[in-house]
Amino acid sequence: MKKEFTATVYIIKDQKVLLVYHHKFQKWLPPGGHVEPNESPTEAAKREVLEETGLTIEFIRQENVWVDYKNATSFERPYLCLTEDIPAHKDMPPHQHLDFVYIAKPIAQVQEAEDDPCRWFGLDELDDLTIEVDIFTDTIVVIKHLLSQSIVTTHPIYVS
Repeated sequence: MKKEFTATVYIIKDQKVLLVYHHKFQKWLPPGGHVEPNESPTEAAKREVLEETGLTIEFIRQENVWVDYKNATSFERPYLCLTEDIPAHKDMPPHQHLDFVYIAKPIAQVQEAEDDPCRWFGLDELDDLTIEVDIFTDTIVVIKHLLSQSIVTTHPIYVS
């Protein structure tokens, strides 16, 4: 089965998470999409968020160690990695997404979002969504995990 790399971002602000209505899947999802050739997962995540929401973001880092040398530099690691089974659609056969899932906070609204609607959801508003009809189960699980705990920005150990 074909595998494609993707990047997804849960954007958190005031105990709410930003979701985009995905027309292909007919569900609310965090912004994200495919990692393009010669693009890192973090670059893809930032690009997709900007395209889909008009926001610039800052990742919430949870690093073990941060390296900054001329021959090796750290980049933000995902909060979660998922293998997602994608069903056949039009001329695209079933395939899998290897998804790098990040958490971030918004910095600024810098451009208009794409046509897909965006909406901020709090924990209480998630109950209005029907699992597997309006939103995927894994999306609900991740949101509840993120919003039910304090996401602490840890300070990594810098090595240089």
